[in-house]
Formats: sequence, C-alpha cells, structure tokens
Amino acid sequence: MTKILVTGASGKLGSAVLAHLLDDGKIAPSDIVAASRDPAKLAEWTARGIETRRADFDDAESLAAAFAGIDRLLLISTDELARPGKRLQQHQAAVSAAAAAGVRHLLYTSMPNPDGSLVSFAPDHLGTEKAIKASGLAYTIIRNSWYIDNYLMGMPHNLQAGVWYTGMGDGRVSNISRDDCARAAAAAVAAPPEGSTTLTLTGSETLGADEIGAAVSSAAGKPLKVVRVSDEDLAAGVKGAGMPDFVVDLVVSTDANIRAGNFDLVTNDFEMLTGRKPQSVAEYFNAHRAELG
Repeated sequence: MTKILVTGASGKLGSAVLAHLLDDGKIAPSDIVAASRDPAKLAEWTARGIETRRADFDDAESLAAAFAGIDRLLLISTDELARPGKRLQQHQAAVSAAAAAGVRHLLYTSMPNPDGSLVSFAPDHLGTEKAIKASGLAYTIIRNSWYIDNYLMGMPHNLQAGVWYTGMGDGRVSNISRDDCARAAAAAVAAPPEGSTTLTLTGSETLGADEIGAAVSSAAGKPLKVVRVSDEDLAAGVKGAGMPDFVVDLVVSTDANIRAGNFDLVTNDFEMLTGRKPQSVAEYFNAHRAELG
C-alpha cells in the first residue's frame, strides 16, 4: 500500500489532480491524502473517501504531521507571490519536512528553464529545485509551461475593447492547459518515473501573439487586434487597471520571457506520462467560449 499526498488540494491545480487520481481509479481513495492550510475547504474530498490533513507551509509542526507516513508527495507550488522570497522559504520548509518524514518520492510543480527565465517568480522555482536535489530524496520535477487558462484573466476585457496589448513581440510560446498539467501530475504521482528526473509539460505547438489572438477571436466570434507594446507601456497599462506591483512585474516579465524565446519549446513529456495529446490552444478557447464573454 502506497500513501500519496497532494498539497494545495483546495486550489485549482491541486483539486484537478485529485479528480484525475480518482477518475483514473489506479489509486484507492483511502490511499490518497489531500492537504491544505484550511482542511475545512476539503469537505468534497472527505465525502469521496480521501483523508484530509492540515499543511501550513509557514508552520513546521503542521508539515511534519501532514507528511507522516507519506510515501509519495506532490508538492504544488504555493500562491505566495506578493512577498519576494517568501514562497521559496515555504517550499524549502516543505522539502526539509518531507526528508525528515521519510517520504520516498517527492514531485514538484515548477516552470520551464527557471535558471534562465526572466519571469519574476523564476528564482522561487530554481531555489526549490536546488533544495530538492540537495535533499537526497528521489524526485520528479514537473515543469509546467504557461497555462492557456491565464489568458482568461485579461481576454474578456480585451475582446470588449477589441484590442490586446502585449509585450510578447515576435516571441512564441507553447501553452498547455492547467487541467492537462493536473492530468500529467496525477499520472506521475500514481506511477513516478524511476530514479530522479525533470520533465517539462508543453503543448504540441508554439504560437505567436497573432496566432493566439486569432484563436481567441475565432472562439469568441469577435474581432481582436493584436498590438505590440514596450515593457514600459505594458506596465503602465496593467498598473492603470488597478493591479498591484507584483502582478505588474509578473505580467511584464512573462511577456519579456516569451519575447526572449525562453518559452519556445515543445516536448513529448505530457504524452509520455498520459498516453494522449495535450489540448490545443484553439480547442481550449472553443471549450471555454462562454468565459471569453
């Protein structure tokens, strides 16, 4: 019997991982543990036969208790982005707790090429990967490419205005859906690769801003003009929309990373883990037409 724990179980990625684990049926619900800072948010999983535990990344005692008796741990990166360095501290604490608890295999959700990335939160992932490699634990690092889902945060407004201002330039990106990343993570934690490895989850193609804009326009049935802007103008626009500074930095640095070619890669790691093709950008937007407005 193998005990699996998924952190961040009340979040979008964590809950999707749990759903795929249950749907797959290879792991019994009684062998799965869902962990969250607030277990009260996990009632759905309790009702489906999954054990729930409290795991607060700022509380070492809660991590020790949560990870006790766990064989495989899926460490989903936290959402602590507002305070620089805080998320890395949380992840380092979790890795230390996992090693102390005797976890046999640690899986972690990272990002592509964090050592050369311009994205504002890349140092958190790079530092966490280093901590995992130094821990002595067998590991699978799962580097998730930029979610297609992220476009839904701004595209409804862009479609209303008929314009998408982007700092991507002529860069290309291989997007993948959050649900596909969850499906792959579920497959990996259910049957981890032998030894220690790093995988990168991408879509099956790279697209530029014009192609992404065309897919959005087609799905929504509305015109969308793509306008390339400087980092400074993009920052001003995001800040003018009322976003906090850390979000401004995130948006601008992500577009700069695409423009620099750092998200322009395609792998078959998703297909290797799941035995299926990832959802395309066009398919995703067509499936989420209602959310585009």
